[in-house]
Order: sequence, then structure tokens, then C-alpha cells
Amino acid sequence: MNSHNDLDGASVLHFGPFAFHLRQRLILEGDRQLRMGGRALDILQVLVERAGRVVRKEQLIAWVWPTSVVEEINLRVHIAALRRALGDGENGQQYIVNVPQCGYCFIAPVHGDSVARVVFETLQAPQHNLPARLTPVTGRDSLVGSLVRQLPLCRLMTVTGPAGVGKSTVALRVAELLLQHYRDGVWRVDFSIIDHTTSVLEQLLHMLDTTFETLITRHALLVLDNCDHLRESCRELAEQLLQSAPRLSLLVTSREPLQASLETLHQLTALTIPKSSALHSVDEFMGYSAVRLLVSRARARQHDFTLRDQDLSAVREICRRLDGLPLAIELAAAQIDALALVGLQAQLNKGLQLLSQGRRTAVPRHQSMSAALDWSYQLLSDSEQRVLQQLSVFRMSFTVEVAQSVIHCAQQTSISLAAIIEQLAFKSLLAVERGAGQPRYRMLNTTRHFAREKLEHSAELNDILCRHALHLAWKRSTSVVQLTAQLVEQ
Repeated sequence: MNSHNDLDGASVLHFGPFAFHLRQRLILEGDRQLRMGGRALDILQVLVERAGRVVRKEQLIAWVWPTSVVEEINLRVHIAALRRALGDGENGQQYIVNVPQCGYCFIAPVHGDSVARVVFETLQAPQHNLPARLTPVTGRDSLVGSLVRQLPLCRLMTVTGPAGVGKSTVALRVAELLLQHYRDGVWRVDFSIIDHTTSVLEQLLHMLDTTFETLITRHALLVLDNCDHLRESCRELAEQLLQSAPRLSLLVTSREPLQASLETLHQLTALTIPKSSALHSVDEFMGYSAVRLLVSRARARQHDFTLRDQDLSAVREICRRLDGLPLAIELAAAQIDALALVGLQAQLNKGLQLLSQGRRTAVPRHQSMSAALDWSYQLLSDSEQRVLQQLSVFRMSFTVEVAQSVIHCAQQTSISLAAIIEQLAFKSLLAVERGAGQPRYRMLNTTRHFAREKLEHSAELNDILCRHALHLAWKRSTSVVQLTAQLVEQ
């Protein structure tokens, strides 16, 4: 095993037949100079100076591209070029190995000429800890541009929306584009891995490896991601930081607002879905962001995938049933190579079981649609959970008055039921349609399937179904009476 301390003072590092002259930025094989780009040399230097140790992909990208955000494919291309230049794998000699789900490791013996200490003279410390982007962001260009312009002016922005709508994706893309704006960088803190046992401020400082006195002097952007389960603590933290640190900006993601002072809200909506009247051409369909995402993810799994005119009806129905939610679309697209579009459309009738094969590297709540929804469901009170289950009988939008005629519980008054419905909307579990009359509420298809599965395991199922059936019968009879009256008048 190479000693990293032994290499710290070296100006020339030797491995195999090669000599890596760090100060001159060149690699010699005997008298022959190897030709390779500056980024490849940066990557090699990081790996060689840490020979024998795994360097995570995120760390490698942060060191080599300190002021920009790049796709992981860029790293893989440079690694492949390095291997070719070094003859990696030829004559049984290996230099760089990929450690699955982790990063890269330089495994050949390395020794150095001890001269002056040289430690990454050519590399700056990274000014962000944003994760490497694996896929492009689809259908959000206009929105992201708007948020990039607003954020430096408002200081605290919270992006809200339902499970799977892409709050973190949008926030991280905004953060990437603001890297040059903040002198002291852009830093993400994932609150989903923070618990209630200690102060959120203490955990924030620990994750950023800094002190409060240092943090409040910085001109930086903090991305406070996934604040749902610590909303009250995050609200207090945000107000404390805004008051104490005049040059900090905060970008928050949460399924409900923090309700902090100075908070600017942006409710993230789903991707656009074709209307039934749009079934004319593939080009027209590709103008809708939900379709573009489905097609791009399908092509990532099945390179010869092509959207055809005969597929348009099935694609529209798939996007509609998935509510235009990016997470649901990505999970569904992973099944297209096995089921084809028609098979995928048919399987969606069975609920959320199909949407359960996310990337293994994703956090658990993003590996299935049920897990994403359960993250919100577990934060509800018992009354809110019960009402959400009961509201799943409505396939269309409804008013509070209609909900009251179907839902009955001795513990709930009409006022408390209305308040619970409003809270469910506040927490992005119901969509609100506001017009001239009473507000109407609607449950997304994915949420309704999830809540209906919960209802089917409760003792209230038969009673709610009967009451809903009576409501529908009354509604139909009322419509017949009204139609008859109109005909008589004519």
C-alpha cells in the first residue's frame, strides 16, 4: 500500500514505466511524452496522490470542476481516455479501477522523488457540494430561469409541491446556475437524513464543517433540501440565519411552506400533458414536457425506442395516469423495454405496484412511488390520514360540501373536516381548483391509488363506498329532474 504522506512532498510520481512531473504538468514514458488534456491530468493527479484509496465520483468531480457542474458522463469519458493513454489493461497491468457505487481507485504502486511539498497546486478547493447530475432536467427551463433571477433578490425561497414532482431536481438545477453568483459557494444540506435528536443548527454546521461565526459572514447559497419532517425547526433555523447572516440566501424544498418571515413561495406543478385533441402528430406530442421525459428515459433503457403515430393515445394515457409527475414517469419508463407502451398502460390499472423499480443509487423514498407518498403520509395526524383515505373514493374534483355528504365521523364536525381538507391541500396532498364559486379539490391519480390501498385495509371501506354510491345516485337523479324541467320549459 502506498503511503499518502510519502507522496505529499514529491514533485515527480513514478508508477509502471511512467513519470508524472507535477509542476511541469506532463507524463513521460521513458523519453516519450504522453498527450492528454488538462482535465485528464487533473483527474490522474487526484487519483495518483491518493493511490490505494477509493475517491468518490462526487469528490473527484468537485475537485476537477470546482466552479461548474458537469454530468457524470464527462468523468467517465476522461477516465476512459486516461486508461487508453496509459495502456491500462494491456499486458495484465491495471492502473485505474472502478469501484461500483463508490468511485475510482488507482491501484498500481506509486513512489515519488522527495523535493518541495506539492499538494494540488493546480486545483482549487471546490466551491460547492452539489451531487453530480446523472440526467438532464426536462421541461423546466423557463421555470429554472425565473427562479435564478428571483433568488438573489428574495433571500428565502421555498419550492413546494406533491411527492415526485421534482422539487429537489429543480432546486439543484437553480443552485448549479448560481454557482458564479455566490463568492463563497453553493452548499446543499439534505434534511431527510437529519433526525430530531439534536439541534438542526448543530447538524447543519457539522455537515458544512464550519462554525456559526464563520457561516454568518459568508456570501453563499444554502440549499435546505427535504425539510418536510422538520418544518418547524427549519422555519426557526431559516429565520435565525436570515437575521444573523445578511449575505446568505436560502433555497428550501418542502411539500408545505415553512411559513417563515420573508419567505417567497413557488408551488411546483407537474409536467405538461397532451390534451385529447392533440392526437395529431409525433412532433406536436414532443412539445409536451411529460412526453419528452417519458421518451428520453425510454431511450436511455432501449436505445432504438421511437415514438410512432400509433403510440400517441397510449402515451397520453400513461402521462395522464401518472399526473405528469417526473418521478412516476421515470419509474414507469423503466418498464417500457419489458412491457412496451400498451402493456405499460394496462399495468397502470393495477395501482402503484409497477412504479417500484427506481435507481438503486436513489434515496429509498425515490425508489418507488409508494415510498415517496408514504414519506408525506407518515407526517399526517390520525385524523388527516383517515380523511385522506376516505377522499380517495372521489375520482373527480369535489367541494367541501360534497365531501361532508360522503364522509361521516363522530369525531369530526363540518368545520373540522373543512380544516383537515385545507391542511391536506396545504401539504400538497390535494390540488386546489379556485374559480368563481367554491374551491374544488382534486386528488392526483397516484395519491388516490395510494390512499385507496390504505382505505381497503380499514373497517370504514364499505360504509364510505355505500355513502359515495348514494351520493352518485342522488347526483344522477338530480340531473334527470333538471333535464326534465328544462325540456318542459322548452
